[in-house]
Amino acid sequence: MRIVDVNEFYSPTGGGVRTYIDRKMGIMADLGHELIVIAAGREDSVEERPGGGRIIYVKTGRLPFDHNYGLFWDAAPIVELLDSLQPDLVETSSPWRPAWIVGQWQPRPGHRPARVFFMHNDNVAAYALRWFEALGPQARIERAFAWYSRYMGRFLDSYDAVVTNGPALEKRLSARGLRIDAAMPLGIERGHFSPDLRDERLRAALLAQLDLPPDGHLLLGLGRHHPEKRWHLVADAVVQAGTNIPVGMILLGTGVASRQIEKHIAGSPHVCMFAPVYDRERLARIVASCDALIHGAEAEPFGLVAAEAMAAGLPLIVPDTGGCAEIADPHSSELFAARDPQACAAAIERLFARDQVLLRGAARAAAGRVRSDREHTEELMAYYAGLVAAKRERRLTAA
Repeated sequence: MRIVDVNEFYSPTGGGVRTYIDRKMGIMADLGHELIVIAAGREDSVEERPGGGRIIYVKTGRLPFDHNYGLFWDAAPIVELLDSLQPDLVETSSPWRPAWIVGQWQPRPGHRPARVFFMHNDNVAAYALRWFEALGPQARIERAFAWYSRYMGRFLDSYDAVVTNGPALEKRLSARGLRIDAAMPLGIERGHFSPDLRDERLRAALLAQLDLPPDGHLLLGLGRHHPEKRWHLVADAVVQAGTNIPVGMILLGTGVASRQIEKHIAGSPHVCMFAPVYDRERLARIVASCDALIHGAEAEPFGLVAAEAMAAGLPLIVPDTGGCAEIADPHSSELFAARDPQACAAAIERLFARDQVLLRGAARAAAGRVRSDREHTEELMAYYAGLVAAKRERRLTAA
């Protein structure tokens, strides 16, 4: 199959979406499929990928608050590309212009590709529920933004299937009355991460940078610096827990909120922010050398970072709702009430009050059960092949 993904969220300097698509493109090529991504770029250009697949950048304006990303507006260049590429299936995930461009596209006579809207995120949870959380209970804010679900429902009628990236998003969107046809949990490059990469000397060096002794507890915060990730909450919880136990956190990443986070943690000797690590081998060694991953985003739709940490043998400290909670192993995780820094601090203390030998053993066992990106891609391609076959069958029947 040739699959074209009209993707506003793909950026060379992006995070989880870039990682996911780059890996999926290679796996799809191995499986005999071709993935072409139409991405929002700074200039019109084409990036061919070894082994198959390509990224076609269409020049667009930049996202006002995050210049790593662009916004599609003009339909013409996308329609021209879709007409020339003749995909078997076209996929998109942005609820803004791409949703309508792909949904309203009229293919040339004789060409009837399947259309899929892939839900990767939840704007209501990531923005509205967070922005207005001080004004009332979550249920009331949900009701106030029911118009957004009605808006989505209108363009989803043009798609052959609506797919989510896991059960957390499926449950959340279904509860709002949106049509969901399938949940396809993501996977990670499982062979890249391993508990065997744990390096005690590296761990001790990191603890020393946090002004903690070798027998201190080393937490890892990993991910994009954005308000929805709630790094302020996590940092406050680590500082609070640090009044009772020797614990600190290294925070790896970058983003629009980096400066605010840096100011927030200034003066906290046991919380330190580092630049993102793009060398995957070095990153895997750092992850495995920490004692637990901590995450604060209850709006996380799947939790790729949490899955990677689990594959490296780390216990998790995560909110009790969202994608991270869905994949957390109960034997090697501590959940806390979302949006509550005191609850997060208590979860940190509970995790390190447990028998650490048993905890690490449970985390190592959980590492072997983490879903791989190949498993995800194989399942997704089988589902897409069924959609394409059904579309062709309807076309032949109509003829």
